Amino acid sequence: MCREVFTWQPDLDRRGHFLAEAMEEEVHVAVVDGRIAGLASFYRPDNFLHSLYIEKDSRGQGAGLALLKHVRQAADGPVSLKVQKLNFAAIAFYRSQGMTVFGEGDLEAPGGGWFRMQDADRLLVK
Repeated sequence: MCREVFTWQPDLDRRGHFLAEAMEEEVHVAVVDGRIAGLASFYRPDNFLHSLYIEKDSRGQGAGLALLKHVRQAADGPVSLKVQKLNFAAIAFYRSQGMTVFGEGDLEAPGGGWFRMQDADRLLVK
């Protein structure tokens, strides 16, 4: 999944990195026809959606929307996230779901850095 989305990143195996970061997070999985269609990792103490990945063949079929809805229901406040600036599809998806940009960072990083987004109707800057 990562290689398809983060095309500007070096071709690295990110599984170990993801597993190390997810140790303190909840990982929710979308299953369609008996196979994993996507996953969301959520850090509940900060209502932070750390990762939302959807398999290429499952995009546009509602798995991302279902995972985001599930995370929002689990959160006790507005959900926030970081999204790479070059991940145009993800930015459009989050905007379509009522999220807005309220910050940015890592401007010198590959991919031009990231935007910080949060539920627009419940915007609380941290």
